[in-house]
Amino acid sequence: MPLRHSFRNNFLLNANTGYKINLTHHLIFWIVYFLFNFLRWGSYYNDYLYSFKANILGFPIHISLTYFTVYVLIPMFIYKRKYILFSLSLIGAIFIMVIIKYELTYFLISNNVWPEGPEETTSLGVNYVVVMMLGELYVISFGAAIKITIDWLRERQIAANLAKSNLETELRFLRSQISPHFFFNTLNNIYSLSLEKSENTPETILKLSDLMRYLLYETKEKRQPLAKEIKFIQNYLDLEHIRYNKKLDLKFEVTGNPKGKNIAPMLLIHFIENGFKHGASKNIGKVKINIHLDIKDSFLYFKMSNTLPQKELRNKIPDAGGIGIENVEKRLKLGYGAQDYELKIYEEDNEYKVYLKLRLL
Repeated sequence: MPLRHSFRNNFLLNANTGYKINLTHHLIFWIVYFLFNFLRWGSYYNDYLYSFKANILGFPIHISLTYFTVYVLIPMFIYKRKYILFSLSLIGAIFIMVIIKYELTYFLISNNVWPEGPEETTSLGVNYVVVMMLGELYVISFGAAIKITIDWLRERQIAANLAKSNLETELRFLRSQISPHFFFNTLNNIYSLSLEKSENTPETILKLSDLMRYLLYETKEKRQPLAKEIKFIQNYLDLEHIRYNKKLDLKFEVTGNPKGKNIAPMLLIHFIENGFKHGASKNIGKVKINIHLDIKDSFLYFKMSNTLPQKELRNKIPDAGGIGIENVEKRLKLGYGAQDYELKIYEEDNEYKVYLKLRLL
């Protein structure tokens, strides 16, 4: 993997997703839990001093078991689907901690190690062990549930970040295909003019220079002012008009106000290029190309039609290849929601027609 991509992916994996448990969260959780148990058992025993001592003794055990489960046992066994080993290890760890709790309670607090039990308990019995283990399991389950939930949310966020990054990478790749494709066609135009020794060659080169400047410096963002995109289309049409001259009957009309409206850069030009490629370049005689951009509220209505060549010419003149229409369809799917655009491409009355309704931002 290239260093740049590796750095990007590592950054995403370690990025602040908003789902992190820091030291403050740990402290708040255990303080709240301690106070809850202290007040609960103090009220039950009617002896808050005893409750305080018992909780001070028991909480290191709660904390140790919870963190041992969350940070050791779960990654070691659950994530590797070793559920039996996880269960045996957890039961063993809880049993050991219950023995330790019994000994500490007996020697440091009271001989009656289970004052809330059905009877006075001064020895280690089965009932005591089972109830204490279930109590520890309750604490562990609560802490583990919080950790697993946070991890799940973080993983979802990371996956969403990666999906977004991959989407942006694909969109950048599709946009990067535009420049060579477009320049290839435009340079062909200039080459044709130079062979004809046309007096329009210098003007064409200047127009191309403006187009190159736009492509290189003003199309890197996801959205571009619609007014700039319209000016770019006009420059391109001027170039094509120079090339085809009287052979071309071109109408380009814009209605509505493009001010404050944005569009994905270099989106419409492919339809227009395609019209020239499959219309003007393959026809013998005059060719009509009509382009209409209508801006209403937050939508752009793009309509284009061009004369199709005679059927016998369509297969005789080979295509130069291209990625135009396929590129546009991919960019629409990746860059816009399904409800944000409507695209129709069809042939009717010996004309190739394109209709695009696009939400402007």
